[in-house]
Amino acid sequence: MKVLAFNGSPNREGNTFQAIRMVAAELEKEGIETEIIHVGNKVIRGCTACGQCVKNKNEQCVLPGDEVNGWIQQMKQADGIILGSPVHYAAMAGTMKSFLDRAFYVTGVNDGMLRHKVGAAVVAVRRSGGLPTFDQLNNFLCYSEMLIPTSNYWNVIHGTRPGEATQDTEGGQIMRVLGRNMAWLLKLVEHGQGTITPPEREAKTYLNFIH
Repeated sequence: MKVLAFNGSPNREGNTFQAIRMVAAELEKEGIETEIIHVGNKVIRGCTACGQCVKNKNEQCVLPGDEVNGWIQQMKQADGIILGSPVHYAAMAGTMKSFLDRAFYVTGVNDGMLRHKVGAAVVAVRRSGGLPTFDQLNNFLCYSEMLIPTSNYWNVIHGTRPGEATQDTEGGQIMRVLGRNMAWLLKLVEHGQGTITPPEREAKTYLNFIH
């Protein structure tokens, strides 16, 4: 099994990376491979609402010049996904948002490519805004019908300068517990395949309140 983690921080090995590594360490203890992709230092254009991914249904965003389509295919192959972001003005980092808007929309309109994969979100914050950012990241997982493991508190760790998150003992425990629970859920999903029939996917119902 493999888990793909996306680091939405501009800093390659800042506190968001430390949080992801804490979760990944527990996964690796259980024999689950992890790979961390650094998103936050890339130039990624936001979704332009062109609708071409809906029309083409070829698992690709039509916007050129970045790595989003390659990451989509890696997400398709992974068993689990971790979304990590720092907090910028009580919200996720802008580059991470641009990536998630495009990638998750493409996966959604292509038969729910991430449905029933295991997904978790982690947040690194100096002081405030951790929970709004955690909620934002979880919205992508929930909308995609992913399976979300929990920890013993919200998945937020504190630190300012790179590496300070390792001093947050409670935050570290949160990440360890999350990693162990994620590994357990991944194994449950794997062992249930071919034994327990998953619920059929329903076509999305859209209702606009202005007709």
